[in-house]
Amino acid sequence: MKKLTCLIFALLCCLHSTVMRGQNQADALMKQAQESLDKKEYTKARSLFLRAYNGFATAAKYEQATQCGVQVTALYYRENFYKEAFDMLRSTDQMIFAGEQATHRTRPDLKYATVKERLRIYTRLKQPARAKEQLARLEDLASAANTDSLRNDLLYTKANYFYTFGMNAQGDEAIAKLVGQYKDAKQYDKVIDCYKTLIGIAKKSGNASLTSRSYEQYMIWKDSVRVLKAQDDIAALKQECAEKQSVIDEKDSALQGRQYMIISLCVLAAILAGALVLGAIVLMRFILLTRKQKRAIEVANEHNEQKNSFISNISAQMSPTLDKLDASLPAVAALKGFIAHIEELSEHERHIADKCELQEKNIVNFCEGIAKQIEGKTKEGVSLVVNAPKLDMAINPEMLERVLLHLLGNAAIYTPAGGKITLEYKKRGAHTHQFVVSDTGCGISSEKRAALFKPFAEVKDLTEGDGLGLPICALLATRMNGTLTIDEDYTKGARFVLELHT
Repeated sequence: MKKLTCLIFALLCCLHSTVMRGQNQADALMKQAQESLDKKEYTKARSLFLRAYNGFATAAKYEQATQCGVQVTALYYRENFYKEAFDMLRSTDQMIFAGEQATHRTRPDLKYATVKERLRIYTRLKQPARAKEQLARLEDLASAANTDSLRNDLLYTKANYFYTFGMNAQGDEAIAKLVGQYKDAKQYDKVIDCYKTLIGIAKKSGNASLTSRSYEQYMIWKDSVRVLKAQDDIAALKQECAEKQSVIDEKDSALQGRQYMIISLCVLAAILAGALVLGAIVLMRFILLTRKQKRAIEVANEHNEQKNSFISNISAQMSPTLDKLDASLPAVAALKGFIAHIEELSEHERHIADKCELQEKNIVNFCEGIAKQIEGKTKEGVSLVVNAPKLDMAINPEMLERVLLHLLGNAAIYTPAGGKITLEYKKRGAHTHQFVVSDTGCGISSEKRAALFKPFAEVKDLTEGDGLGLPICALLATRMNGTLTIDEDYTKGARFVLELHT
C-alpha cells in the first residue's frame, strides 16, 4: 500500500513538473512572438503565437491561450487567410468551452475576445449583416461580464462598426455615450484619452470616416475644455464665496455682510467677463481654423484640375508636331507612346472616384481569352498556364483586361526560354477575389519595388519604356475597388496580385 501511494505521489509530481515546464516554455514563446510582431516579422510572430497558444491550452492557462489565439487569427487575416483565421477562432472557442467545463465557471470575457475578432473579419470583408450578428453577441457578453473595461471597449467597437458601414448617427451616439461618462464626472483628461484611442482604432482599421469624425470632435473638445474648466473654476469660486458669505453673516453685522457681498460680486463679475472673453477667443479660433481647412481643400482640388488640364494641353500641342516626324523612328514612337500614357494616367486620376460599370463574365473563358493574346509574344518553350474556375463574376472587362494584359506582357518579356507564366484566379472571401500573375523570370529587386507603382519615379530612356504601365494598372485597380501589389515572398521570379472587392 505504501509503495502504491509513493508511486502515485511520484506520478503527480512528475505531471506537475511537466505542466510547469510547458507553461514556462509558452511564456517564453509568447514573449518572442511579441518581439517579432514589434519588428513586423509577421510570419514568424504567427508561428510563435500558435506554439504559445498550444502550450497555454495544455497548461490550462485559458486567458493567455485566448490572447495568443486572437493574435494568430489577426495575423492570418492580415494576409487574407480567412479560412485559417476562422479555424483558429473555432479552436479557441472550443478551448474556452473546455475550460468552462473543467472549472465550472463561465468566461464571457474570453468569449468576448473571439467574437470581437470575428466582427473585425466581417467588417474587413464588408459583410454588414454578419458583422451586426457579432456586434449583438458582443453586447450580450459585455452585459454578462459586467465590467467597465468591456463596456467601454464595446462602445469603441460600436463606433468603428457604425462609421465603417455609413451609420454615422449611431456612431456619433456611441462616441457621445463613451465620452459623456467622463464629461459628467468632469474628468477632462480621460475625455482626451478617449478621442486619442478612437483615432488610433480608426487608423489601425483604415476607417477614414471614423478618423475624420474623431479628430474633428477632438479638436473641438480641446478648444472647449478650457472654457469648461473656467466654468468649473467659476462654480467653485461661487461655492467658496457662498460658504464664506455664510460664515460672515453669522459672525459679522449686516453692514459687513453687504460689503463682502459687493466684493464677491465684483470678483465674480470679473471672472465671468474673463471667461466670456476666453470663450470668444476660442470660438474665433475654431471658425478661422475651419475656414482655413476648407480653403486648403478647395486649393488642392483646383491645383489638381489645373494639372490635368495642363497635361491635356501639352499633349494636344505636341501631337501635331510629332505627326510630322517619321513614325518609324524608335524615339518618335516612344514619345507618342509616352504622351498617350500620360493622357491615360491623367484621365484615370480625374475619374478615380467614379463608379465603374460591371458585367457578368465567365472567369475561365475571360482568362483564357486574355492568355491567347499573349501566346505569340513569349519566348520559345515558355508554357502559359491558366488556372481559373468555371464561375461567373461581375467585372469591368475593359479595365480588367487592360491590367492583366500588361502584367502578362511584362511576364512574357522577362521570362526566359523554357520558363513558365501562370494566370490564376482565387476566391478569398464572399466578396474578395484575386487574379494572380506569376512568372519564372529574373524578378524585381527590392530597391525597385518601393517605387514600382509610382509614376515618374526615375528618369528613363523612353525607347526602353516609360515606366507608366504599372502606375496606370494600379489606378485601374483602385477604380475597380481593388489593389495591385507585388508578392514580396515570391522568389522564383515575379508575382503580382490584383485583389478586387465586389
